Amino acid sequence: MGEEVSARAFSREDRQRYREKLHACLDVFGRMLGKSRFEFERPLTGLEIEFNLVDDNHDPAMRNEEVLTAIANEVFQTEVGQFNIEFNAKPSTLAGRATEDLENELRASLNEAESRARTVGAHTVMIGILPTLMSDHLSGATLSANPRYALMNEQIFAARGEDLHISIDGPERLAMYADTIAPEAACTSVQFHLQVSPQDYAANWNAAQCIAGVQVALAANSPFLFSKELWRETRIALFEQATDTRPAELKAQGVRPRVWFGERWITSVFDSFEENVRYFPALLPVCDDEDPAAALDRGDTPRLAELRMHNGTIWRWNRPVYDIGDNKPHLRVENRVLPAGPTIADIMANGALYFGLLRMLAYEDRPVWTQMSFAAAEENFNEGARRGIHAQLYWPGAGTVPVTELTLRRLLPLAHEGLQKWGVDASVSDRLLGIIEQRCITHRNGAEWQVATFHRLDQAGSLNRRDALREMVRQYIEHMHSNEPVHTWPLN
Repeated sequence: MGEEVSARAFSREDRQRYREKLHACLDVFGRMLGKSRFEFERPLTGLEIEFNLVDDNHDPAMRNEEVLTAIANEVFQTEVGQFNIEFNAKPSTLAGRATEDLENELRASLNEAESRARTVGAHTVMIGILPTLMSDHLSGATLSANPRYALMNEQIFAARGEDLHISIDGPERLAMYADTIAPEAACTSVQFHLQVSPQDYAANWNAAQCIAGVQVALAANSPFLFSKELWRETRIALFEQATDTRPAELKAQGVRPRVWFGERWITSVFDSFEENVRYFPALLPVCDDEDPAAALDRGDTPRLAELRMHNGTIWRWNRPVYDIGDNKPHLRVENRVLPAGPTIADIMANGALYFGLLRMLAYEDRPVWTQMSFAAAEENFNEGARRGIHAQLYWPGAGTVPVTELTLRRLLPLAHEGLQKWGVDASVSDRLLGIIEQRCITHRNGAEWQVATFHRLDQAGSLNRRDALREMVRQYIEHMHSNEPVHTWPLN
């Protein structure tokens, strides 16, 4: 999403040439899959965390360039809005105590970033949607300086031909129009990456789709948008609507959205890339000089720049990634369903559950996706986003049950076994999955803490609604830096 693209206008010739190059890239990608030219012998995991920036009043701070200059570390990068930055952890294994080492590294990086951000009057917050963000904070001027974002904004509205309509129901209701994609910047997330072989990609992607509803329900952390209490993970609905290139008529025709859960189980990674090329027109038709077929024929690793650019403008909740490292191609499943925060400990616990379950579910003799419809997985995803930790989800052999019961009785034992197969030290897996267990027992995740704390402050009567949100964010930041899991945070 943050790849540099020069500001420019696109002609009809640009679009035609891009389509031709895109199909050429897809053909070469298919040839590469047949030749097994991919790096996968040493599976690696990756992690990205997006942050909000706030000022001393806990309102959004539009200072990401200043903050990044102060941090001066290439692992921190810009994101869509000027009040966002992103952290990219280096790839690592899960074996032994590597997860604990990564947690310590993340804590140190967050502390250093916070210290440097303070020098320019800003603070970092890991949260799915910043509760003090209001609609008047978001405009075309809110977008980061990277020309890619201005181009994305221009192309999305050119495709729509009208303003975005954002409509989300919940305990309260939000209905508004936006004339930029700036509301997308409200959505800050955590992305987990897993490098897999071409042969194992489909099984891992299907398994990730099956557990997406569980993930978002247990980790929900975005209950407020523009001061309204909406879904427990409002970020899901907002992101889907804030990047929608379809006017109402195309929705009625069944045209697929660019933020997409998908519509079927897959049998190959090629299925996902082929769907992207077949269903979605280009947003950024920027052509590379490479001839991918010629590169492959002479023994080089093709960049497949057009395929990668196109893939970056289709926001599947579990997205296929083709990338190159040390001149060797590899494939990753990018899991995009989770919000940022509340703490690094919570994020690592979410990762332990995800990677542990994936290790088991992807290699079962009778995979879970052969026992449930794709529509049921998507319904679970939406139910988890709406109701969070109080969601009722369908699972084969269990029926429709509370997500906490499903997790405690079935999924945590599987995750423990999966982490054991990854070679994770038992004390590390016990600690991290213990956080998930206590979250289920207490029924308290980030969204529940935010809602309960806000209502307590609001009902006390000494603060107006906006100041109650500010105070809630102040307390949230204090607890976030403690790295004590959210289920332990006090409500008084």
